[in-house]
Amino acid sequence: MSGKRSAGLLLFRHTDHGLEVLLGHMGGPFFARRTAGAWTVPKGEYEPDETAWDAARREFQEELGLPPPDGEAVPLGEVTQTNGKVVTVWAIGADLDPATVVPGTFEMEWPPKSGQRQAFPELDRVEWCDLDRGRALIVKAQAEFLDRLAEHLG
Repeated sequence: MSGKRSAGLLLFRHTDHGLEVLLGHMGGPFFARRTAGAWTVPKGEYEPDETAWDAARREFQEELGLPPPDGEAVPLGEVTQTNGKVVTVWAIGADLDPATVVPGTFEMEWPPKSGQRQAFPELDRVEWCDLDRGRALIVKAQAEFLDRLAEHLG
C-alpha cells in the first residue's frame, strides 16, 4: 500500500445524449499511447494537514488551470486503486469547455537515466464522456465513482 491520498472533482452535465462526465487523459510519456485506464477524474495528492475537500478544489485549479465551479458538491466517497492510493471525489454539476483548459505541468527525468528533465502536462486533454465510454477509459477503480454518481442522480 502506498499510503498516498488524492482528492478530486468530477464534473457532470446533462445533455440531449444523457449524462456526461469530464475526464482527463493523464499526461507524460507513460500514458502517451494508452487509452483504456489512462483517463482519470481531475485530482491530485495531498498531505495530512490539508482536507480532502480543499485538496480537491486546489487540484482542480492546478490540473485544469481553471477555478473549481461553484455548486452543490455530491460526495462520492473514496476508492482504493491497485497501487494502494486512496482517492476521494465529489461530483459537481457544471459545464466547461475543454478548449479553455490550461493544464498544469510536472517535471520528470526523460528519457530515463538521461539526466535530462522535461515538463509534461498533468492532463494532456480533457473530454466529456457518457458513462459507458467513461467506464471504458477511466482508471479501473475510479469507475466506481461513475456508478455512484449515476445511482445518486437516479
